[in-house]
Amino acid sequence: MNSAQATPRVVTLGETMALMLATEYGALQHRPAMALGVGGSESNVAIGLQRLGIDATWIGRVGADSLGDLVLREIRAEGVQVVSIPDAEAATSVMVKERRAPADTRVWYYRAGLAGSRLTLDDFSPELVTSASLLHVTGISLALSPTMSDTVFGAVELARSAGVPVSFDLNFRGKLWSREAAAESYARMLPLADLVFAGDDEAAILVRDGEPLELAHRLIGAGAGQAIVKLGSRGAVAVVDGHEYQRTAVPITPVDTVGAGDAFVAGYLAEYLLGKPVSERLDTAVTAGALACLVAGDWEGLPTRADLASLGTGASEPVSR
Repeated sequence: MNSAQATPRVVTLGETMALMLATEYGALQHRPAMALGVGGSESNVAIGLQRLGIDATWIGRVGADSLGDLVLREIRAEGVQVVSIPDAEAATSVMVKERRAPADTRVWYYRAGLAGSRLTLDDFSPELVTSASLLHVTGISLALSPTMSDTVFGAVELARSAGVPVSFDLNFRGKLWSREAAAESYARMLPLADLVFAGDDEAAILVRDGEPLELAHRLIGAGAGQAIVKLGSRGAVAVVDGHEYQRTAVPITPVDTVGAGDAFVAGYLAEYLLGKPVSERLDTAVTAGALACLVAGDWEGLPTRADLASLGTGASEPVSR
């Protein structure tokens, strides 16, 4: 954390899309009513952090169109600082979510070659990154385009040159790239990242299948500073400074699980930046993830501190010392 800052500030960059969400359960062709919103992993994390008392900045491109205006308006309305240049040559990307059943959400993306994938290092001041408390990036951005991948790695190098911690969420999207291409980029990124988040299925792309704690250790072996493996309804595990931790999930009946991983990351990072112990970081993370699942939408269910208390947090425990 930059010692000159009284309040931590996280910078993140990535694509945020306009979101078309089915308002009823069922096949989209039979339930055509849709609600308009926005969604994107990095902006979700920024909003989650802001709601938990951590200043956040989101950097990204949108089209010079009404959907782009909507994206910028919604993120700014959450108190997040927005750094964005409307792109006159490419439209804002769109995500469509079909809700077949409470536990069956299907997503389609219309994003190839559009504004969100065209962000470059020239679009923002390097000082935004070098003066931050932490930089958060994801594998989604690495997959969007060679331009976006170069921008992400460039931002990470800026952060490292200034001693700013880097957080990386693998966040694999099979509709964007192959597992082989993802593994190659992950292998390049992990040695640059102080904190690495992954689902167990995502970690296996790089380090082979295994038990969750084995996967976390293998991520450390691949270069991660600390490794946190998200397990959804099974909770989470982490390996930090050679210690192993595990945390059970908060039992809920989910409404929409999209965005839960971003809520988890925001919860963990918020406590990390406040200097809280790993057990408390995991407690907040799993509780934030559970709360996000109780509301339809990518970010609407991201909790405040008061919301966290409504579910309560148990105790995660180190399983080795």
